[in-house]
Amino acid sequence: MRSVLALLLLLLASGARGESVRFPSIATGPADAGPEIKATLYRPAGEGPFPAIVLAHTCAGVNAHTQLWAKRLTDWGYVVVAPDSFNPRGVSNVCSRGNAVTGNQRVADMMGALEFLATLPFVRRDRIGLIGHSHGGWTAMRSAQKIYRLPAHGLRAIVAYYPLCQAAFDTEVDVPLLILIGDRDDWTAASSCRRLQAAGFTRPELVQAVYYPDAYHSFDMPAPPRTYEGHRLVYDSDAAKDAEARTRAFFAKYLTPP
Repeated sequence: MRSVLALLLLLLASGARGESVRFPSIATGPADAGPEIKATLYRPAGEGPFPAIVLAHTCAGVNAHTQLWAKRLTDWGYVVVAPDSFNPRGVSNVCSRGNAVTGNQRVADMMGALEFLATLPFVRRDRIGLIGHSHGGWTAMRSAQKIYRLPAHGLRAIVAYYPLCQAAFDTEVDVPLLILIGDRDDWTAASSCRRLQAAGFTRPELVQAVYYPDAYHSFDMPAPPRTYEGHRLVYDSDAAKDAEARTRAFFAKYLTPP
């Protein structure tokens, strides 16, 4: 895994440079407040105000993948805040024990990030998105639920890459949501997202789901094929490019309207 991250760091040689910030994790709905959150803030050139995106990291914590996406989103013209949900809770990686910090707990961190962004004069506080990958995708799915009331705090769109989908908990989507997942994913199975769709969303018009037939978990990470925690991780350039284009168009539709 270290060699994979080293490769990604090389790809980020001219990557985004961020500013360290802190803000409280804020209770919302059934999500209790967590510890004070450390995060990195990135901003595009110019005065703004800019729309913004909260970037929820994977089970491996804040790493080169986070930086890769922070640079991409900043290049698209968004202020980005990337909270670290793990180290303030005394862990750095939960890939072998995903429930050590749950997606539900992390919703409070997302709420804290929204409130923090709302204080910045160069941010459009009514035009904020959220993107999460894997464990962060689970966080994104939870954040989309009506019970957490995040749209009342500026959240306008969510993208969930290869998330954990749960038919018992995720049908009350209350914000536009784009799900991107590979059919060969053996970690967060696409079949769970299909079952969620079959269960029925209370507002189906808000949800789009794209299934890539030949893609595995972490299909957007430009790294050699590998096995991690018993799961197959494979970069798929076609799926990655399509998902990136869909993500960019989705955020543009909801965060940068004419």
